[in-house]
Amino acid sequence: ASAVSMDVGDAESIRSGIDAVAKEHGRLDVLVNNAGITRDTLLLRMTDEQFDEVLQTNLKSVFVATKAAARQLMRSKQGRIINIGSVSGVLGNAGQANYAASKSALHGFTKTVAREFAGKGVTANVIAPGFVTTDMTDALDDKIKESVVGQIPLGRFGQVDEIAAAVSYLASPAGAYVTGQILCVDGGMAM
Repeated sequence: ASAVSMDVGDAESIRSGIDAVAKEHGRLDVLVNNAGITRDTLLLRMTDEQFDEVLQTNLKSVFVATKAAARQLMRSKQGRIINIGSVSGVLGNAGQANYAASKSALHGFTKTVAREFAGKGVTANVIAPGFVTTDMTDALDDKIKESVVGQIPLGRFGQVDEIAAAVSYLASPAGAYVTGQILCVDGGMAM
């Protein structure tokens, strides 16, 4: 594995980063698209810039990275594309028209990529986390956190390692027959 810093707002930075990893290892087996931002506000208050910024980071960067990695992944004949979505893309969420739209669009994008690349042995899936303990959710007001926990059948926020375990599964040989799916790792929130 390699860690490469990329600016997901800059298509050339994404392409260069992916090329560097493929060159270093002589191949590329797994692409995990995990960049995401929020600019939450009610639709009537949302600016065009807030909408565009979220779609640029959460959706367009996935398009650019997937396109940049596609040939390398197809050469491996067992490539994996794992996109990190959100339960908000499944359910919608007040104050997140931009975020929910970007994550919902990611679902359709992933299903299309799964169909286009399946013949080359490449799988493409989405992991849709629910509320997970991160810097993003730590910033939420305590009353909002309590309200959210009340909507989660398991009665708690998820942990980062639980999302990582789902990524590991889809990236492994055990996930070789799973493609075009949205795996909700959300404590039952979207059921």
